Amino acid sequence: MKKISIIGGTGSIGLQTLDVIAENGDKFELVAFAYGRNTEKAIPWINRFKPRIVAAQDEAALEALKSRLDYSPELHLGEEGLIRVATAEEADVVVTAVVGAVGLKPTLAAIEAEKTIALANKETLVTAGHLVMKLAREKNVRILPVDSEHAAIFQCLNGERREDVKQIILTASGGSFRDKTREELSQVTVEQALNHPNWSMGAKITIDSATMMNKGFEVIEAHWLFGIDYDDIDVIIHRESIIHSMVEFNDGAVMAQLGMPDMREPIQYALTYPSRLEIKGGERLNLKQIGSLHFTEASFERYPLLRLAFEAGKAGGSMPTVLNAANEQAVARFLAGEISFLEIEASVEAALHAHERIADPSLEQILEADRFAREFVAALSFEK
Repeated sequence: MKKISIIGGTGSIGLQTLDVIAENGDKFELVAFAYGRNTEKAIPWINRFKPRIVAAQDEAALEALKSRLDYSPELHLGEEGLIRVATAEEADVVVTAVVGAVGLKPTLAAIEAEKTIALANKETLVTAGHLVMKLAREKNVRILPVDSEHAAIFQCLNGERREDVKQIILTASGGSFRDKTREELSQVTVEQALNHPNWSMGAKITIDSATMMNKGFEVIEAHWLFGIDYDDIDVIIHRESIIHSMVEFNDGAVMAQLGMPDMREPIQYALTYPSRLEIKGGERLNLKQIGSLHFTEASFERYPLLRLAFEAGKAGGSMPTVLNAANEQAVARFLAGEISFLEIEASVEAALHAHERIADPSLEQILEADRFAREFVAALSFEK
């Protein structure tokens, strides 16, 4: 039986991970669990699985939790709590399902503790991929991708030689506004942006999908996970989200991984690797019913944040850190109604231009670059 820790347990990936554990109770045991402030979602799962270690984001969430527990776990708070859950002694696999750069320190701590990482927190590799992958190599720790795109690439590369790879092709749904013109985007609302056509995700990731920043992050993540040059990574729009990504080989063969747009499959594969379990519940892929698949170009003109992600990734150093932090702050401002949808990309580009690149940043320099970008974007004002 594999013992599982989850950080970010009440987010979209965290809850679907809990579903997978619940469906396979004889295969997995939840031993540690960290969540943010959503005690209402957390309580039923915590009382059901009774993890030995539980952490909440702040005192208010922890106090709300204490009165409703029907057992006595070890309780922790904030960043220290994330790290404690990520390094739980008995855990075999740590699912990093938090959103944002907050996942960096607990992921590094889990690697130091030689835990297998089921990585759903792409911002960790975007922010500090050079540090994370170096430490993983030193500790001989396996990082298993949970993102559907990277899980697809991982599966396509199984048994293949990396030197035979010509390019990686990441597929993208195009997000909530794939059929809108740039002019129409200036007037879109938060509610419209949160209406994703294919996937059920959290608010921040859904906005990132609409801007294509999520795909830009995945480009950087793919670079670090698979050791692929940015010039050998392509992105295409695939409306149906059935092909989750592809690998083209030197001989012209293209290998693709297909499935329904359901995150439980890549989550379960990361937890069971190298084995596969029967997936319980959910719809299975039926190509006869789907009939046809469509593909179009992911234009840099249409999606400027995708261009900025490629540019920041190629520049390297501290630039991807600023890209991520500026985007997190800008998306938060959009969700709060402070800026427009198109001002997200304007904020990120301004922060990148204002930052002086550090070639090989330490963890302290990464945290400082992150702080700079957030403060810079928070202070930006746009004429209405």
